[in-house]
Amino acid sequence: MATLLVFPMPESPSWLLTKGKEERARQVLRYFRGLPKKDVDIVPEFEAELSHMREVAETSRTTSASESLMQMIHRPEVYKPVLLMTTFFGLQQGCGVVVIIVYAVQIAQQAGVTIDPVLVAVMLGVARITTTFFMSGIFEKWGRKPAGIFSASGMGACMLLLACGAWFPESVGTWHWLPVACIVAHIVFSTMGMLTLPFFMISEVFPQRARGSASGIAVFFGMILAFIMLKIYPNMQAALGTANLFAFYAFISFLAAGFIGTCVPETKGRTLEELEERWQTGKFARRLTVNNLKDVELHEVFLKK
Repeated sequence: MATLLVFPMPESPSWLLTKGKEERARQVLRYFRGLPKKDVDIVPEFEAELSHMREVAETSRTTSASESLMQMIHRPEVYKPVLLMTTFFGLQQGCGVVVIIVYAVQIAQQAGVTIDPVLVAVMLGVARITTTFFMSGIFEKWGRKPAGIFSASGMGACMLLLACGAWFPESVGTWHWLPVACIVAHIVFSTMGMLTLPFFMISEVFPQRARGSASGIAVFFGMILAFIMLKIYPNMQAALGTANLFAFYAFISFLAAGFIGTCVPETKGRTLEELEERWQTGKFARRLTVNNLKDVELHEVFLKK
């Protein structure tokens, strides 16, 4: 089903411009902006945005032709976001987000749930699907950093409560509703940021000329680490014990919250040029304003017909 849904999706205007397909890029951009397919009217904001994207694509095409991947990776606007996103993916997997999904039944049993563990796994799936519907709106309303911090902190709190249930069976452990609530809440919190945010941001932090290779490196690292975490989970559970393993996931989650708060830049409303400048100088030199019509690479613009 996912494969079939990919076919009607148009290529991005930026990519089309880098390939010299300007007319197709114009049509796709008009579609994304809700304008008629035919240029029956002139919209200054649209023309300014297309002109800006054309300039960025030309610069990207010129740079890509003169530099290899190894040369580009030495540039701060490339290697810094690569390190950032590989660390982000590492923390994503280290906090057990994929482990909880895959080993849901076993973890539910180890946490002491009083209902059918298979039903818990079904509840996790429903929670993931339901939360996913709101993700785009959450990222756009809250921003990337607040959503990520909230998500990681919530995940850490859920894992810590599960650990406390095993550490203190005569007090916290008597709350029979706690394991199910914590496991389901953990999935909700993870979907609100840690599970989805790294994949969301890889299209924003990398320069256009290196986006394909750089995002591939980051995702490759994340998937390899996901495989490792899934394979070693039974060994970690046997070596640390259930409660201590939950505490380990809580520690990594709180560490991820701190990492997002201190190292991950807020990309909402930022252009690629501003982000590149941030990687080169360590700070944003200026903020995007509504009146700055040229800076629209990452700033969503809605135009009236």
